[in-house]
Amino acid sequence: MKFQLDEPQGGNSISRHDAQGVWVNGQPHTASVLVPWKGAVAPWAPSRFEELRPADFEAIKALNPELVVFGSGARLRFPSPALWRGLVEARIGFEVMDLAAACRTYNVLASEGRNVLAALLIEG
Repeated sequence: MKFQLDEPQGGNSISRHDAQGVWVNGQPHTASVLVPWKGAVAPWAPSRFEELRPADFEAIKALNPELVVFGSGARLRFPSPALWRGLVEARIGFEVMDLAAACRTYNVLASEGRNVLAALLIEG
């Protein structure tokens, strides 16, 4: 029997997460970050849940994902719908999860070749 490593189709994979940050493709990120299924990982402005602004979600919209998985930090918190209204109007799916669940879900969707973006809030 031959075994092969199952590589993600998209290119970006979250290999680890903890209270201090996330590791994407083996690289640590200790501040909030946007992780597209393909392409460069980018810093994301908010550093606290209370600092989320509509402009933060417009930055996500500009990347044109099919679906956004929002990791709200160590615990599940739902941002005001007014903040992410532009995503809905652009027909971009939006799911809210705690950081750990968002990382797992992102990896599954990215491995399926979905145009997914993880918006991960890392509160320091």
